[in-house]
Amino acid sequence: MSATLCFLPDGMVKGLYTEVINLQALGQLKVERATSIEFDHTWQVWRVFDPEGQMLYCSPSRKVCLEWEQKHLTWVLKQS
Repeated sequence: MSATLCFLPDGMVKGLYTEVINLQALGQLKVERATSIEFDHTWQVWRVFDPEGQMLYCSPSRKVCLEWEQKHLTWVLKQS
């Protein structure tokens, strides 16, 4: 697994939290989820939602949803 961090002009750092890099060694963290992953009991799948509630992806496997989130959000981060 790799980690991507984007350092902003104001000193803030954006990135996907993983334990590949010990970010706590840099100082106090403010961690916010970029998506939510919830189980749909009716369809028996895990669904990934953006902050506005739009479904972005689904899979019967939560692990696959987490992997999709990591890949997709890393790409989005690199574009900003």
